Amino acid sequence: MLLKTNACEFGWPAPDFKLRTPDGATWTRDEVIGEGGMLIAFICNHCPYVIAVIDRLVADIKDMQAAGIGVACIMSNDYAAYPADAPARMIDFAAHYGLTAPYLVDEDQTVARAYDAVCTPDFFGFDAKGGLQYRGRIDSAMMGNPTGRAPELRDAMLAVARGEGGPQDQTPSMGCSIKWR
Repeated sequence: MLLKTNACEFGWPAPDFKLRTPDGATWTRDEVIGEGGMLIAFICNHCPYVIAVIDRLVADIKDMQAAGIGVACIMSNDYAAYPADAPARMIDFAAHYGLTAPYLVDEDQTVARAYDAVCTPDFFGFDAKGGLQYRGRIDSAMMGNPTGRAPELRDAMLAVARGEGGPQDQTPSMGCSIKWR
């Protein structure tokens, strides 16, 4: 089911979390957030919307990390019902695409609920104090056609890192629904 994200509630505080990567490394919100802010990206392995943007997202993540923005990707889908999203496959997915951010498993889906994530991909961009500044799409490119791309997420987060705040006009992200238990 195709869904769109909710509008950005500027200043909304980033919920805390403690999640593991499939290989057992633990990450918290406070370990992810950087001096330039934080991006939390809800993604999964099988969603055609994620697959369509993952190369661009990986490149944008590297630019954000270089600007001091901490990034974590979170997989909240019910992988018992969607085995393509299983932790072992997350490792392969991250390696295949060169993901430089931790790819975390939201085993009980509490983090997705706390963030009010609705789809994959779903992006939450926070300033260095943990206040929401961006809740929009990755870019202006259409699925499978990145010609004339405007990197909205990257540009917004780089502005946040410079202390300029997120843009007032944000286009919702859209994608497949979170696969709830």
